[in-house]
Amino acid sequence: MRAWKVLGLLLAALWTAAAEAHNPITSDGQDRLASGLTALVVAAFWLMYVIGARRSPTRVWRRWLFHGTAVITLFTILGPLDEWAETSAAAHMTQHMFMMVVIAPFFALCKPLPQLFVAFGRYGRSFWSYAFKITRYPMLCAYLHGFMIWFWHVPVFYMLAVDDPWVHVFEHACFLITAVWFWWAVLHANARNVPFALLALLFTLMHTGFLGALLTFAGEPLYGEARHLQDQQLAGLIMWVLGGIPYIVASMWAGNRWYKHLNRRWL
Repeated sequence: MRAWKVLGLLLAALWTAAAEAHNPITSDGQDRLASGLTALVVAAFWLMYVIGARRSPTRVWRRWLFHGTAVITLFTILGPLDEWAETSAAAHMTQHMFMMVVIAPFFALCKPLPQLFVAFGRYGRSFWSYAFKITRYPMLCAYLHGFMIWFWHVPVFYMLAVDDPWVHVFEHACFLITAVWFWWAVLHANARNVPFALLALLFTLMHTGFLGALLTFAGEPLYGEARHLQDQQLAGLIMWVLGGIPYIVASMWAGNRWYKHLNRRWL
């Protein structure tokens, strides 16, 4: 029942923020349909986890981390930040960073696959097992995630996602899915793949930092006149500096893990 209490509190908070948010309550037209579908998918996924957790218990901290991640996800994609992202590159970047370096690694740390296996049944188990096979290859996940980051920051595609709610939903799906694969691959890499996990983290740190620097030092706004240069520079700094911290911390952890593995192997 605790999960339902969390969901109730979340809905109350969303209602309070509704005046400024893109959500099924205050939006209309295609925005309402797109946000409604998004909310339905996240809520259904959350419900399936709750059902699975009853039959396949997990550690308390993992369970509550999953609930907290679900709350952050709904606020990120349906809260006021989504509204601000239409006119502010910095808000848009903040939304992206929440997806890529907060929600995705938290989801990976939850390790919810056993609960999802139980909740979705035999066919669902096959689906989730197949979907996460890619995480055996950290560098492949890093390349795919990197492609999505650069693709959706090309001005024409960036503005297309801002102007079309369905493209915006697809953009968010691209970021979240590839980011989850990436973080799952690096955080749960086996001993043989630890060096590749470290390389994937450093590669992602470098190319996202480079993209952030491009936005920071660009001589003119790249995403339309509504986003002034200072706003774009702030967006670049958010990606370059704040967005780089999780990759640095994870790289240190992966490097230490690799060092310990080498010690066990050679000593």
